[in-house]
Order: sequence, then C-alpha cells, then structure tokens
Amino acid sequence: MKINPKNGIDKLIFGMKQNDVTAIYGKPDRNYKDEDDNVIFAYNKLKMRLTFYVEEDFKLGYIVASSPELEVFGYKIINRKISDVKKDLAAKGITKFTQEEFDTFENYFNEENWMIFQTEFDEVVKFEIGAIINQKDEFDWKFGKK
Repeated sequence: MKINPKNGIDKLIFGMKQNDVTAIYGKPDRNYKDEDDNVIFAYNKLKMRLTFYVEEDFKLGYIVASSPELEVFGYKIINRKISDVKKDLAAKGITKFTQEEFDTFENYFNEENWMIFQTEFDEVVKFEIGAIINQKDEFDWKFGKK
C-alpha cells in the first residue's frame, strides 16, 4: 500500500466522503464517532483507521495505519528501524522531524508532509498522515483536483 505524501494512502485521497471510500473498500469493520463527533471508519484487513471531520462536511482528513504493506517512495516502513526509514526519507529530501516520547513509544513528526512515524523499541509500529493545511489556514483537499 503506497503512501502518497500530502494526498493519502493507496486509493484513499484526502477530501473523499464516506461513500467514496466504501465504493472502493466496502463497508468498514467498525464505524463510530469520536469525542468530537468525527466519523471513524476502521478496516481490520487494511489495518487502517480513517477520520472524516465533522467540521469539514465529513471529508477524509486523517489516516492511521499499521499494515506491514505500507511503503513510501518504494520503501517499506512498518517493523523497520526508524534510523533506516529516516535515511530512506532523507534521500527524497524529507529530513525535518519533531520527536516526542510517550512511555516506550516515540513519534517522529514531519510537519511539511503531516506524517507521523510512531516507534516502539526503535522500530516503526504505526504511521499517521493528515491532510495538509495551506497558507490560508484551510485544508488543502486533494480529492477531485487534477
């Protein structure tokens, strides 16, 4: 499953509506609302959790994924050492990361592409990607754009 920085993962494109997603991947295994009333789709087989923002007319704005099939620029990321993943990303010009620690987890956040690589014991265990916020402080929705 290919990660498309600033756009989404695989066939998922930021700005899609729930029916666009179900047309591609079918009904989610779980469908619920979070504490902010955003709609969450969870797909067990894909190992992905999708967030549709209530304040943005329920457009897809955030994806959390942990599938071993995830790759960025042709490089797999899950279960690899963060130092190796960062080396691969550096070759593509992605070098700035903010690092945060929580218990045994560490997050490596790249704001330019709104990507988070979550590690545990120095290996990437989870990946998060969000829609980009533009200069006008609005979401830069990619779905439907050419």
